[in-house]
Amino acid sequence: MSIITLVVARAENGVIGKGGGLPWRLSDDLKHFKAVTMGTPMVMGRKTFESLPGLLPGRRHIVLTRNPEWRANGAEMAADVAGAIELAGGPRLSVIGGAEIFRLFLPLADRVELTEVHSRPEGDTFLPGFDPRHWKPLGREAHPAREGQPAFSFVTLGRKN
Repeated sequence: MSIITLVVARAENGVIGKGGGLPWRLSDDLKHFKAVTMGTPMVMGRKTFESLPGLLPGRRHIVLTRNPEWRANGAEMAADVAGAIELAGGPRLSVIGGAEIFRLFLPLADRVELTEVHSRPEGDTFLPGFDPRHWKPLGREAHPAREGQPAFSFVTLGRKN
């Protein structure tokens, strides 16, 4: 069984997206995302795949979609969670969104790599917080606001047994 990691950036008000993209631009978060997901198969929904600037090097792109006709160059398609996990077939799997995909994988996730964005932006896609009854902090790295960007923290959460 793969170690399943949710990789998500979430604002204080639960916002994770706006208009098909992120409501903030944090270059350090993009670097962190790359470091965390590099070498792992990434599972995402169709809208998340289509929001990417292109295929991200060094990672497989597994798209979870209900549309059996959907195809895209460089993407592998899965119809359900079990199919995505089977397709990944490795020791690690990164789940990168969107909100519905996070909800589907949450009961199976072992770890969360969370970027806590310390702001309350407007958005149209939300994800609830991670319940401390089920998740424990394993690490936290705070970053101050700078150059018009909000403060944020990289937080690693592990599932409680």
